[in-house]
Formats: sequence, structure tokens, C-alpha cells
Amino acid sequence: MTRSLVAGVLVLGLVGGLPAPAHGAASWTPAYDLEGACVTLQAFHGSTSLGYVWKDSVGYGFKSSAASAEPFRVEATQLGRYMLRDGDGAPPYQTVMNWVWAGGDYGARADWTVTTDGSRHKFVNTSTGQQMGSYLGGLGTGGATFALAPATGCAAIPDIATGVSGTPAPGVDANGKLVGWIDAHAHITAAEAFGGALHCGDAYASGGAPVALKGCASHGTLGWGALLEAIIAGTDPINSAEDGWPTFGDWPQYDTLLHEASYFRGVERAWKSGQRVLNVLLVANRVICDLTPEHTSCNEMDQLRAQSTYLKKMQDYVDARSGGPGKGWFRLAKTPAEVRGIAAQGKLAVTIGVENSELFGCREIKGAPQCTTADIDAGLNELESMGVSGLYPVHKFDNAFGGTRFDSGVTGAAINLGNLISTGHWWEATSCTGPSDNEQPLVSDDFAKLLQLGVGLPAGAILPVYPSGKICNTRGLTELGSYLVKKMIERGMIIHIDHMGVKTATAVLDLAEQAGYPGVASVHTWADPALINRTLGLGGFLASYAFAAHDDGQHTPTFLDEWRTHRALPNGSKITGYGVGTDVNGLGPQAAPRLNAGSSPLTYPFTATNGTTVAKQVYGTRTFDLNTDGVAQYGLYADWVTDLINQAGADGPALRKQLLSGAEAYTVMWERARA
Repeated sequence: MTRSLVAGVLVLGLVGGLPAPAHGAASWTPAYDLEGACVTLQAFHGSTSLGYVWKDSVGYGFKSSAASAEPFRVEATQLGRYMLRDGDGAPPYQTVMNWVWAGGDYGARADWTVTTDGSRHKFVNTSTGQQMGSYLGGLGTGGATFALAPATGCAAIPDIATGVSGTPAPGVDANGKLVGWIDAHAHITAAEAFGGALHCGDAYASGGAPVALKGCASHGTLGWGALLEAIIAGTDPINSAEDGWPTFGDWPQYDTLLHEASYFRGVERAWKSGQRVLNVLLVANRVICDLTPEHTSCNEMDQLRAQSTYLKKMQDYVDARSGGPGKGWFRLAKTPAEVRGIAAQGKLAVTIGVENSELFGCREIKGAPQCTTADIDAGLNELESMGVSGLYPVHKFDNAFGGTRFDSGVTGAAINLGNLISTGHWWEATSCTGPSDNEQPLVSDDFAKLLQLGVGLPAGAILPVYPSGKICNTRGLTELGSYLVKKMIERGMIIHIDHMGVKTATAVLDLAEQAGYPGVASVHTWADPALINRTLGLGGFLASYAFAAHDDGQHTPTFLDEWRTHRALPNGSKITGYGVGTDVNGLGPQAAPRLNAGSSPLTYPFTATNGTTVAKQVYGTRTFDLNTDGVAQYGLYADWVTDLINQAGADGPALRKQLLSGAEAYTVMWERARA
């Protein structure tokens, strides 16, 4: 027990622990402007000073001299909430014994809700509801108010800098058109997807980077997360270090699929370097959720609701770290007009979509739909209330709306098994000509690989055999699927055709053409070129998966080849702006380093498309370099876009123009759909 606490006990705590009279007659309102402040705390009981808070051996006491005051750094944890760090970096926390002591790491009891009357502040523990003050002569529960004064010598906040400096060009031109690139397909809410346990890490967290980006024991060597990632991504489940903040020895990497890759400081870096629109896809999958030993609800609509809440809280968190409500750079947009208004302020417009297989519970079991038109109407109403602007009627599995476009290889075998679990049947395919879905193995080699990894088949399951050559899913747009698409058209919602089998997508495009409806999009390389051409003919929007500019050795297409192929389509001249689909956190790899990066590297620092200067980004003790890391985390998309344009050669000016017109083209398409 400290000397000050002993003294407090001897005088029976005649001051400590008593409720304080109200300070003045002013009302107390949330304090929003303390982020990053370095202050001293002078405690008052009414108008009587209790002294300045100073640090003792275990906790904190009071001294009359301002020169003895402990400097505290203030870090926002949410709107009106903060953690403090004393001069040693330790966070004061509320103990179960009513004192406030110095802690080791951020936790619920180190979180303080702060209000102010304009001159004094109250600190109430967010977890316990106890107000900070004097307790038996030391800092603890009590009714004190505090005067904050500027200080020096504060500990630094463990944080991640963007590495971006300079004044950016405006987000809109003189005619009000958006100037900047769009990521039309990202999953930054993945921490709450799939029941909340599949993914390690968060895009934000109270307590900052040390909390959001710490490792997860379940994803360490031979943990269930490491084993699952081995199945999904082919990583090594034995050599699986989990050192997140601050060393990041094992992740993030371009090919780690179950770890957070879109921490908000990385997204901020991309925005500061010229990104104008981020389309966030809320994603869900009941079957994958059921694979995790720890999860919340596996109902896919519950997963979408959880992510919607997460996204709103992320906006609030960015606001809190930026000075208060509405002051953050990360702004949710429910309408094209809101997108334009946000861009005019120079901020990032965040739109919302949905990508899941059992939307509104509309799975099918052996061909029988498990929902009704009333479920669709109610579901669309709910999604619109969340601010959802578009959705994928079909995702990875066949459902009550139509047939899926097959994945290929071992991934396809795994998802086909999921289709069996969801629907009661394997994918069913027939030979076809013209546009086609991804080919499937004639024999069951890929299923055998799954079985070697310990994936079991349902009892009595017989492995499927498919025709050789070009094949198509036999399932097309259903009656319920047609109803959904027509209702989306009525509401001006964007119809994403990616993941639809050719037969389903063809029927959807037929309906859009009959209605003269431009609100159709293909945004991450999941549709046949013939379907993309029809999408462009409607005035729809197109983006490519964010592959490397040139071959990266991963047996994937390259972004430049795809862009040139799309421009050469019969309707390619209709492309006024082109988008990027990162699919970040979407169980798909990001771009690896280009094979020719050694001979033709991106040079740091570089000038971004909006005129800012961009240095390498540093996470803790790890420095990222596109040339050696590829796109290991979202902040490297600032680097990737610049590198992409540099690598386009003579096509560089045309690519730059189309990328910087991407956000505008997407917004125009959305406006026309709503009209």
C-alpha cells in the first residue's frame, strides 16, 4: 500500500469516496476533443482542490505541486471514451478494490467515459460505472472532477502512421465529378463474418493496434485456425507463428487469408493517396461458420447484421480518433448524393453491399426453396435500412434464386462439398458452348487432396464426375430469383452478376435489358467476358480483381491484361471509368510481388495519383515494401495503384484516366439505376 493510501486510511477517508457536489450549474456533455492530448489531472471535490494526480509505486495519489503531476496521454477508444497512458505508458484501470492502479495492457476496466462542463471533466469507468476520484487518499472511486492542463513528457500512443504527406488534389473537379479510384469489392468487416471466430484480427479496436492486430493462439502452430487456413490457402499449419503487433513475423502476407489485412490505418493510407470510394461487402456463409469451434450465430442474416453494426462503430471509432462526430475521414454513404457530398469534403465514401449464399434464408434443399416472396420483401427492407446499395443474388452455393458459377481446383472441390452440405446435392453440370463456368476435374483428384487434409465427406456421399471441356451449371434463374431481381430493379439496387452461373447470369441480364436497367456490375473477375460485354452494353460498371500488374508467379491473370481485354470487347468503348476489386479479407489472396520487381521496382518515396508523397508504411517494427511483400495489407494499395500505372507503359495515361474516373463512373451508374 502506498504512503498516500496509508494516510488516507488513517483519516478514515473523510473526503475520498463521498459523492461530489455538482460543479457549477452547467450540463455535462461527452468530451470528444481529447484524442492525443498530453495533460495533467488536477482533482477537485466541489471547489476544493485535492491535488494533482501523481504516480506512486502501485497506483496513483495526489500532490499539491503541479511540478509533481504525472503526465497522461489520452487515446480515444470510441466516441466520448478514452484510455489514459501514464508517463511509463501504463493504462490506469479500475480495480475490484476501488482503487485505480497502473495496468499492463488495455482492457475493459482501463476504458473511461469522459464528460465535460466546459472547464472540468468527469471520468467514469465504462465497464463498472464507477466515477474516478479520491478513495482512502489515493486515486480510485469517488466523486471528483478534474481540471486538465497541457503537459510534456507523455508516452507515445502505439499506433501506425500512414506514411503519406503533402496536400492532396481535390476529391472532385470543377464540375463536381469525383476524381479518384474505387475499390468496388472489399470485406473490411470480416472480423464479424462467419460467426466472428474464423478471422484473426480487427480493422479497428478500442485500445488501438496492439489490441486489433495481436496474434490469435487458435491460428498458431497446429491450431484449428492454422489447419483451416492450410485447407483454404495451402499455408503451412506447422510453421505458423502468431506474432502480430509489433513484430508481424508471420502475417499479414499477401497469401494469408484468415488474418486481418485492412486495419483502418492502411485504409487511411489508401484514401490519402487518392482512393475516393470503398464498397464494403458484408459477407456470410453458414457452412464455413459451422466449421469453427467457436462462433456466434451461423445464421447468415445474423452475420450480416453483426457486420452492419461493426461498420457503423468503425465510422464512430474513426470519428473518435479524429476529434468527434462527423470529423473522421471514413463516411458511410447510402445514396449517390451522399457519395458526392463526402468526396467534395475530401473524405472517403464508404458504400455497403452484401455477398452471401443464403440471403434471407433463401437456400434450396434438393431443389425446394426455403423462403417466400414475403421473406424477400422483408429482407430487402431490412438491407435498405442498413444502407445496402447492392447485393449478390447468388454466391458460392446454388440457392433458391439460381445456380452458382463453379470454383476450380481444390478450392472448387471444397466449395462443392459445401454446396452438398447446404443444398443436399453436388454441383450439377452439362457440356455447353459459348460462355461457360469453370471446368471441374474428370476424376476426383482434388477431392482426394481434401481427404488427405482431413476433410470428411457426409455419410453415403458419392464423389461427382463431370464432363470434360467447357461446362455450365444446369441450374438457372428460378421464379424466386426473377422476383428478387425485379424488386431490386424497382428499388434501384445494384445487381452483382459475379458468382452467378452462366445460365443464371444470362437470365438476369435479359431482365435488365428488358427494363433498360444500368444497375448491373461485375467487380472482381468472376464473370465470363461475354456477360461482361452485355453488362457494359447496359451501362453497367466493371472492375477487375487487383492482380499484380505483371506475372507474379501465382498462376493468376494480370490486371493489365484483363483491362486491355475488356477495353477490346465490342462494348469496351463504353468504359468511362474502371474499378479495382481487392476482395481483401475475402478468402482470396492479394497480389504477390511482381516477378520483375527486382529489375523494375517501385521507387520509394513516390508521388501518388492525387499528388501526395508516399513513403513505406511501417507496422510496429515491420516495414512493408510492395516490391518484396506484394500487397500484404490494404495500405499497400496506395503503392499498387501507382505501380500499376507505372507498369502500363504507353497505356499508362489511358489507365490512369480510367482508374481516376472509376469512382465517378460507379456513382453515375448508381444514379441512373435509382432514376
